[in-house]
Amino acid sequence: MRVVGTALIASVAASLALSGCETPTSATTFTPAQAQQAQVVEIGVVETVRPVTIQPGPSGVGAVSGAALGGIAAGSNIGRGSGSVAAGIGGAVLGGMAGNAVESRVTRRAGLEIGVRLESGQLISVTQDADQQFFPGDNVRVLWGANSVRVSR
Repeated sequence: MRVVGTALIASVAASLALSGCETPTSATTFTPAQAQQAQVVEIGVVETVRPVTIQPGPSGVGAVSGAALGGIAAGSNIGRGSGSVAAGIGGAVLGGMAGNAVESRVTRRAGLEIGVRLESGQLISVTQDADQQFFPGDNVRVLWGANSVRVSR
């Protein structure tokens, strides 16, 4: 049982490591590719704000690391010969499922869907991390970049 706990901890650590590889959708965080790039700025007024959850799709790292650790843990501790192989396969399947679930929980984050009426009259909706508070009636800037849009004060 101690090996299974170690496998789960290692899977969590791998999933935490990949949470740093996300592309920020924040008003205050920029990727190196977004730094020193010109962005078009439009002025607008917040019309709606709705809390959402930003859930990146699975990268596979959690499932693969969990499967590897689960297979090794179960295969080395249960049975001999074909029994060990069967235990290893079962451990890999269960470890992969556990690793995928851990990755899903670790990479989930709070976000906002912000409806902004631009000065042109166009209504847009931007979803980004909830690292700033916005309220209907707030005057905001909308920054349009090559591959990103963000709302900022």
